[in-house]
Amino acid sequence: MSRLHVPFERHRLANGLKVVLSPDRTVPIVAVNLWYGVGSRNEPTGKTGFAHLFEHMMFQGSAHVPKNKHFELIERVGGTLNATTWFDRTNYFDTVPSHHLELALWLESDRMGWMLPAMDQAKLDNQRDVVKNEKRQRYDNQPYGDWDERLQAMMYPPEHPYHHTVIGSMEDLEAATLQDVERFFTTFYVPNNAVLTVAGDFDRDQALALIGRYFGEIQSGGALPPIPGTIDLPAKLGATVRDHVVADVPLPRVIMAFRTPPFSADDFATAEVARALLGMGRASRLYRALVRERRVAKSVVTYIYPLLTGGSTLLTWATGYPGADLDALEQALSEEIEGLADADQAEVDRAIALAETDLVSSLERVATRADLLSMFELYFDDPGRVNSELDRLRAVTVDQVRAFARERMGADNRAVLTYEPRAEVAS
Repeated sequence: MSRLHVPFERHRLANGLKVVLSPDRTVPIVAVNLWYGVGSRNEPTGKTGFAHLFEHMMFQGSAHVPKNKHFELIERVGGTLNATTWFDRTNYFDTVPSHHLELALWLESDRMGWMLPAMDQAKLDNQRDVVKNEKRQRYDNQPYGDWDERLQAMMYPPEHPYHHTVIGSMEDLEAATLQDVERFFTTFYVPNNAVLTVAGDFDRDQALALIGRYFGEIQSGGALPPIPGTIDLPAKLGATVRDHVVADVPLPRVIMAFRTPPFSADDFATAEVARALLGMGRASRLYRALVRERRVAKSVVTYIYPLLTGGSTLLTWATGYPGADLDALEQALSEEIEGLADADQAEVDRAIALAETDLVSSLERVATRADLLSMFELYFDDPGRVNSELDRLRAVTVDQVRAFARERMGADNRAVLTYEPRAEVAS
């Protein structure tokens, strides 16, 4: 069997910054990718939403880069850039023509090392309003927009760091002071809490010299605080927990979620294969049964979150047709999920093949390659894990999938969130 062979080498600067280099001279582009070990799980009670707020603040200029100039400079040379915030991390990424590597490194280093001098109350107020507007657009005024907020509250107890959403509480953001924000930055946006990956077309020695020049003088941070709250979780919810929402949504929807092992567990791969078997592609169990054959659902979706702290979540949903009975839709979804306990070898083989194809095709893009190397370095201190991902998937057996279905996808480990369209009021 073939294996992945993503080349890489590791370095570490004196200030603690981890560096991963992955050369590929076939295409004249280079990806610069930074992962910081801070996400919504690091936010204590009363300070939620800070990690996501910083995703916005980090584009508001630094000591040597005016507000919004980062976007302008990268796009002017034909590059792309963005950032995302998640439960366990925040990442920033730039992809540029290879002869502009120095520009991307300089921009990322300036906001890591010299952002505070450019931070002021006006920028905080402005970006706080941007985040509040984002919440209104994506959560409050979007059909089904509050599903993840509701589901997290069902899946994780109030004392757990995944209980609150990544976007956080608007009340907490409203109460945030400039000193609060500065303290958050100096705690988490430090070299010893970050991974810098460069992937693509670059000269190794030149890249190391540039990284040392631009990042080497940034001062290391202090010891990182422990994750707030209680991070340990029982393996299962212990019951079926429910929430029913009558809202301005176009169609009925049933969402089911199950607590799974964390991303760091050996059996997380089994959950990944189960997820692929359920909902990856039009030959998947849910699409075939609910959409094509039984025709009780208009569409189906499955996800699994690679979360680290205590436990992760596998979720699936089925969206029904107008007037569909929610109980019947839930029953049909339950039957197919519980039917995984009788999965056959051909199904498992197909699911593994699909997951393999998805992984291998994603690695063809230097930006994704850089992102995965950063993730494995930050989460596991092992960027080479990217090359063993296929082995992990291929090692999953049909018996493991069946056992996972029996142990993790039954009524004693299930959150059910249903959306019912609000009836129109006759005029």
